[in-house]
Amino acid sequence: MKHWTIEQVAWDRFDPTKVDAGVIPLVKAAAMVERNGDDYAAYLKSVFVGDPDFAAAADNWAEEENQHGDALGRWATLADPTFDYPAAFARYRAGFKIDITADASVRGSRTGELIARCMVETGTSSYYTALGEASEEPVLKEICRLIAADEYRHFKLFYDHMKRYLQRENLSFPRRLRVAMGRIGETEDDELAFAYHCANEPESLAYDHGRCSAAYMGRSMSYYRFRHIERGMGMIFKSIGLEPRGRMSAIAARASWKLLEWKRDRFLAQAA
Repeated sequence: MKHWTIEQVAWDRFDPTKVDAGVIPLVKAAAMVERNGDDYAAYLKSVFVGDPDFAAAADNWAEEENQHGDALGRWATLADPTFDYPAAFARYRAGFKIDITADASVRGSRTGELIARCMVETGTSSYYTALGEASEEPVLKEICRLIAADEYRHFKLFYDHMKRYLQRENLSFPRRLRVAMGRIGETEDDELAFAYHCANEPESLAYDHGRCSAAYMGRSMSYYRFRHIERGMGMIFKSIGLEPRGRMSAIAARASWKLLEWKRDRFLAQAA
């Protein structure tokens, strides 16, 4: 069941004078990825065949993800009336494919798959929190707040199912850590870079991963503050079985913040 609907968003409060031009390309790209929930749900249900409880949860999750994409797409169209959201998404879906018939997780186990999903929800919850706090445009701020809350609930959903499967599969800590770190590293793969391309660049321009990744990552990382990384690190630690608040988490958060700052500057320089 959805916790909110697009109709409940106060669209009449949209204020074009408060729109940050730099955020528009990011919102357009995010709309592509969020709206692709159906394919990811099909993949998850194929991996978790025989688990009707998880299948129902995956369907509800996809419905909320799709709504995120539609809300972001609608806002992007208000901010840039030339943006054709349906056409951009059709282009994205045609060019970015995942195996929706996989009979096993690419993470090696169902526990691993759920840890990977926790990493995704950690990232999105942190990202939309950062984006919403940085935005002065009231409608985008509201949308980001609603999406961030959904993503945190999604984290809890996947975390609870992960604990259930961990009891069966007894995945070792090193393997859990490897899955988590591997999925975090995938944030720079084609999913977001190609979404940026489809949402912001003309079809006549050939897709280039390096160019699009730098443009997206450099801008998106600019909205993070240390508190967002600190909170996210706690969620990561919880997912892999470590104490979410403590000395190790604090050290990891500081190191991650330094790494983000370095990557942000590198991507911005590359995009320039």
